[in-house]
Amino acid sequence: MRVSVVQFKATKGDVPGSLARLVALCTDAAQAADLVVCPEMAATGYLFPDPSAARRVAEMPMGPTFQALAPIARRNGCWLVCGFAEDAGDVLFNSALVIDPDGQLAFVYRKLLLYEPDHCWASPGDRGVVVIDIAGLRATVGICMDLNNPHYTDWLAEADIDVCAFPTNWVFEQGVDVHAYWRQRLAGTRTTLVAANRYGTEDDTTFSGCSAVLSPDRVYARGPRE
Repeated sequence: MRVSVVQFKATKGDVPGSLARLVALCTDAAQAADLVVCPEMAATGYLFPDPSAARRVAEMPMGPTFQALAPIARRNGCWLVCGFAEDAGDVLFNSALVIDPDGQLAFVYRKLLLYEPDHCWASPGDRGVVVIDIAGLRATVGICMDLNNPHYTDWLAEADIDVCAFPTNWVFEQGVDVHAYWRQRLAGTRTTLVAANRYGTEDDTTFSGCSAVLSPDRVYARGPRE
């Protein structure tokens, strides 16, 4: 399997502009890839004080993000996973689109374990996990804090997952090697994490960048802080 990771920083308040930049990067990333992974809430930014603020950028699964990215998956015959704020009517979710090689929406994954800023606007995921066959390998999706959920990592081992597409907005912590931490969380699995992170600062929060493709035993590829 060949994978591509898009490390990206949205321009808060400019979803169309952010989405256009994301599309350009995904267009390059999808060439000869079986799987492309974009960050959590890739085109909107991450921090919202309340549901009304998040709802202004939330969309239904077949909304603008899907419409922009599906043609890329279809042209290149690849899977594409991208985080977005999902408008599910009465509730909002921190979700990820899972687009198949035909450009169809295969699944919407909803983040199971919410991080503190998510609690301001999002509901915990209610659909559980999914297993997808990608290039003959057992693949799944997780979003950011899901990797801190022991039930989730236990499931990665029990389900014999080969690859986890991992949109994230992982926060920077001084002195913490994020790659070593992610590998630690994968201990006991044989899962390769395809981690697409954002970088830079939003409000007063700094994100770690350092997107990576790694397993419990090895870092195959890594991105910079910025």
